[in-house]
Amino acid sequence: MKLNMGRADRLIRTFIIAPALVVAGIVMGPLGALSLLFYALAVIMVATSAVGTCPLYLPFGIRTLGRDRRTPSAPTAAG
Repeated sequence: MKLNMGRADRLIRTFIIAPALVVAGIVMGPLGALSLLFYALAVIMVATSAVGTCPLYLPFGIRTLGRDRRTPSAPTAAG
């Protein structure tokens, strides 16, 4: 899976957007339909940040990752 999210994008999703969605869900009423949607979106934001890939970025070719980092590279044996 190719990484397409940069560090800033991941931090914003994890520490700003996801908590804001949880707070919005609580304000709307903890068990309302809209609140559950906000909670689900918060989980998706944290999950995509953890993985480093946003599936919605793929069809549009959006990448917030620097040009030098494409996929996580496996360590090679020096010898």
